[in-house]
Amino acid sequence: MARAPLLQLSDISLTFGGDPVFSDLGLVVQPNDRVALVGRNGSGKSTLMKVMAGLVEPDTGARTLSPGTSVGYMEQEPDLSGFATLGDYAISELGPAESWRVEAVAEGLKLQLDAAPEAASGGERRRAALAKLLAEGPELMLLDEPTNHLDIQAIGWLEKELSQTRTAYVLISHDRAFLKALTRATLWVDRGAVRRQEKGFEAFEEWRDTVWEQEDAARHKLDRLIKAEAKWAVEGISARRKRNQGRVRALAELRAERASQVRRSGTAALELDAGQASGKRVIEARGISKAYGDRTIVRDFDLRVLRGERIAFVGPNGVGKTTLLKMLLGEVAPDAGEVTIGTKVETAVFDQARARLDPDATLWDSLTLDPILGGAGRSDQVMVRGTARHVAGYLNDFLFDDRQFRAPVRSLSGGEKARLLLARIMALPSNLLVLDEPTNDLDVETLDLLQDVIEDYDGTVLLVSHDRDFLDRVATRTVAMEGDGRAQVYPGGWSDYVAQREVNRADQKEKPESAKSAAKTDGSSKGTAKPDGLTYTERHRLDALPAEISRLEAEISKLEQLLGDADLYTREPVKFRKATEALTDRQARLAATEEEWLALEEKAET
Repeated sequence: MARAPLLQLSDISLTFGGDPVFSDLGLVVQPNDRVALVGRNGSGKSTLMKVMAGLVEPDTGARTLSPGTSVGYMEQEPDLSGFATLGDYAISELGPAESWRVEAVAEGLKLQLDAAPEAASGGERRRAALAKLLAEGPELMLLDEPTNHLDIQAIGWLEKELSQTRTAYVLISHDRAFLKALTRATLWVDRGAVRRQEKGFEAFEEWRDTVWEQEDAARHKLDRLIKAEAKWAVEGISARRKRNQGRVRALAELRAERASQVRRSGTAALELDAGQASGKRVIEARGISKAYGDRTIVRDFDLRVLRGERIAFVGPNGVGKTTLLKMLLGEVAPDAGEVTIGTKVETAVFDQARARLDPDATLWDSLTLDPILGGAGRSDQVMVRGTARHVAGYLNDFLFDDRQFRAPVRSLSGGEKARLLLARIMALPSNLLVLDEPTNDLDVETLDLLQDVIEDYDGTVLLVSHDRDFLDRVATRTVAMEGDGRAQVYPGGWSDYVAQREVNRADQKEKPESAKSAAKTDGSSKGTAKPDGLTYTERHRLDALPAEISRLEAEISKLEQLLGDADLYTREPVKFRKATEALTDRQARLAATEEEWLALEEKAET
């Protein structure tokens, strides 16, 4: 016998003072459902989830809940007023005998239950809301971006918990790997309607593309029919006016049908310009260490970042990933060691806190008042990679509509703030892109586009993210920060790091026996320094190369300044020709010298 659905929405319509958010919408959630709720940023996913939770009343339609069914909703902005600690809030609906449930969840989510609400960050408050929901264990859980502000280890813990639960749930998440692992059905919010497919998120993109292809084919067929009928109307209606009024009315109905079709949202026009090339060595960190009191961020860490690399930084929340980034960028000084930033490095930063956005400024002012973008606040122009663009057109490129231009930044969703910050940094030429948690709140299509943009970017990328799928798609090397100052560099993305870490752990178990055998066979090796693999001549050359590179870089800079004189060719053509030849020669010699330095450095480390 079929079981009654847990939740049913019928003929739901909702309008917030403008175009309808939903119209005649219906959906069903069954017992044991594991559903991905997907759609573009701004499509109404969170609003729909609030309707499902009974927190938003629709204009028309019905919400039907199966008798005795409890529904839990993970609040994005929980009200913690009246609670002394996050733990008090999380246990508020449970009895004292069930406090262990909250404690178990808090351990997995790395939530400090004794933290005061007024001192808690937005991420901690959201984790408290998630801990409360998981501990209560309702029959239906509605989870809106539960992985935001969780590190990879906590995401893994949550993924395991949800995979083992018998509770039905609906998930909104940008994390592909999370959705693929957990969901068995998909609800797709698209232009005010909801479609359902009885397959998990892994099949979503193929399904979406098929639907869009079918829509395009039907629209093309309708356009051809309208064109043919319109031609008949112009050429033949005068001779058959009375007899064919029905056909005229049919043409009007076809045009009305075409006009009523809702246009699909486009994709944000993401584009990066690497500008002038940096030197081959972008950043060189040697033996850097950093600690705050008893907390060690990194100890004796080396990293060489070369032009064109895409390096990911991973590790638990609070381990110091952002601090290490700031050290590499020269914003925070190490306690020991040194960081050298290469020549011609132009940096653009996407920060996880969106701190570079003024919440009280409008979207328009966020671009026109930014002196870096060449705005003075009174103009309707903004400089985009050296070219003047109208602010409205540029904001349209990032999917903002005219009604949002004068709205304050604080009114934007998380995904919209991310798009606005991308609009700002992508207006600038840069050859070093720093992305600190860029994937939070971005929809699947924008993530795909951001990935494509990074792959085509000629510059260097430093990336912090907890999105495993995104890391695998983008990173060429991964810096794993494991706490207590330990940081290790691995080739490849997240999956490569995990595989190599397991191999390393297996090797370390074998090392004690290997060390004993080596000591027995060669007792004379004790205390002997490890050779660096270089001959005396090569070591001398390696020591001299940095000064030679600096000299060539200085000569190139002077020649470029000279050739920057627009009248030099007309005024002194011979001098212009010689300077051009000298610049070409110095650039070739610099490239060869850098290659030689890198080769010797690599040989010294073997």
